[in-house]
Amino acid sequence: MTDTASRAQAARKTCPFLNAKQTAFHLGLACSTLKRMRQTGTGPKCRMHGRMCRYHIDDIEAWSAARARGGEDA
Repeated sequence: MTDTASRAQAARKTCPFLNAKQTAFHLGLACSTLKRMRQTGTGPKCRMHGRMCRYHIDDIEAWSAARARGGEDA
């Protein structure tokens, strides 16, 4: 299991929702980039829990998988 997959699996077991900082780290993005993507509608789906923006790990993984390029599947 890759490091990313193991982190995603651990997140699902504890709490499937990540905050913006955790999501940016998981995706290897700057928080400001994730915020800009959220504002323009180009990032992963987010959910508002009160005033906090939360990302579900399944939505993050689906968004990331949809952007896969190259490798054996290309």
